[in-house]
This record gives sequence, structure tokens and C-alpha cells, in this order.
Amino acid sequence: MNLIIRLLVTAIVAFFLTKVLSGVHIDGFSTAIVFAIVLGVLNLIVTPILKILGLPLTILTLGLFSLVINALVILIADYFIDGMQVDGFWWAFIFSIALSLITSLLSGIFTSSKD
Repeated sequence: MNLIIRLLVTAIVAFFLTKVLSGVHIDGFSTAIVFAIVLGVLNLIVTPILKILGLPLTILTLGLFSLVINALVILIADYFIDGMQVDGFWWAFIFSIALSLITSLLSGIFTSSKD
């Protein structure tokens, strides 16, 4: 149940962030749900690989390179989703930071720690 709630929270936050950020475009809420699912799969498969490859840079930058990895994952999701468009790396960077912060806050509110 927590997985479904997290996917919905991610989709809602991503959909509303596109209304605020002019460099990120999602066609509709159904595309936002597809984005949340693709992002979940990418976070499961691609993110660990990128974190291992970027470990030296992450250590060198005291963890800030993780933000770049998150932006790269957003750009990879943009590549796979037809109804989504990110205008560049910096928009993906800003979008990933805002998405992470707001989703973490809302997921903490809406999900329970029992599951």
C-alpha cells in the first residue's frame, strides 16, 4: 500500500511542479503517473549503477554529486516518456531537487512506518 501512495505522491508533486517550473513539461496527470513508475524503476536499476560509478566524485564533492545523479535519472526518464519534456540539465537539476524535497515531506506525512 505504501508503494502505491508513494507513486501517487510522486505523480502529484511532479504534475504540480511542471506548473511552477517553466522548463519541465508533462502533458497530463496520466503521464505523471507513468513518470512516477518509470522513475521508480530507474531508481531501482540505474541509480545504484550510477552511484557506484560516481562514488569517487561523490566522495570528492562531499555528496553533492548525488544531486547530479538524480538530475541524470530525470533526463533518462524524459528520454523514455513521450509526454514529458525537460528543457535541459539545469531544469532537470532544479526539478529533481524540488521533487525529492517535496515528495520526501509528503511521503513522510501520508505513509505509515508499519508496512
